[in-house]
Amino acid sequence: MLALLPARARVAVAASVACATALAGCSGGGGGSSPSASPTPPSASRSSGGALITIKDFAFHPAALTVAPGTKVTVINKDAATHTVTATGDGAFDTGQVKSGQKVTFDAPARPGSYPYICTIHPTMNGSLTVR
Repeated sequence: MLALLPARARVAVAASVACATALAGCSGGGGGSSPSASPTPPSASRSSGGALITIKDFAFHPAALTVAPGTKVTVINKDAATHTVTATGDGAFDTGQVKSGQKVTFDAPARPGSYPYICTIHPTMNGSLTVR
């Protein structure tokens, strides 16, 4: 069919096909030839720069957190319900009521150890703060 077209038209068709092929190769896609880094999950261990506990779907995220003594721990409540972050046993920390959308901060205990905590409103919610 190309033989029936004038020479200029054949060149234009060939150039169009070449451009379309080149553009298709540059469109991103899932091409497997370039290496990509796997996403790294957030660390549950934090330094004295601060740490974060998010409350969502009636659970603490992360459920286990390791921090240095005295680290500022921020709690963000993304649930519609009010919650607490309250150490069991020795009462090392207690945020009081954290309402929906609210953010509060407390200092991790100065003494190294494991500090289990719960939501006193919903006692089936639990987590653990390790200080070392």
